[in-house]
Amino acid sequence: MAALAWLLIPLFAVVGAAIWGSWASRNKTIGDVAELAGYARFRDAMERSHITTADSVRPEREPAATASAVTTSPSG
Repeated sequence: MAALAWLLIPLFAVVGAAIWGSWASRNKTIGDVAELAGYARFRDAMERSHITTADSVRPEREPAATASAVTTSPSG
């Protein structure tokens, strides 16, 4: 009876590996299509936002007058 128990352990391992292998190799194309469509929408939205900010002219920020008087070197 003990020999039968030791033979069942590898049998369960083989059955578990077969179940995992069939699950891992399942057809995943349905999820990929939706993810790729979402990525395409994201890419289009990013391109549109980049174009609108590039077309608008932003004034450059001038450094504050008091910032030039501040020194960052340590005094020794």
